[in-house]
Amino acid sequence: MNKEIIFIVSESLDGGYEAQAVGCSIYTQCDEYTELPMVLRDAVKCHFEQNTMPSMIRIHFINDKIIAV
Repeated sequence: MNKEIIFIVSESLDGGYEAQAVGCSIYTQCDEYTELPMVLRDAVKCHFEQNTMPSMIRIHFINDKIIAV
């Protein structure tokens, strides 16, 4: 059993947030930052069986900024 699963989260170009799991094929999205924990939990619960489900979710937030020179 994995202790944790890591999600890379970034802001979507269309608004909201996109999350991709590292090391497994889980992808999800949401409109509001406050929805993110619930959406990630639901995605993990749908992907794993009870006996293989990670006990923690780690969120790595990518925040790219573009500035003019």
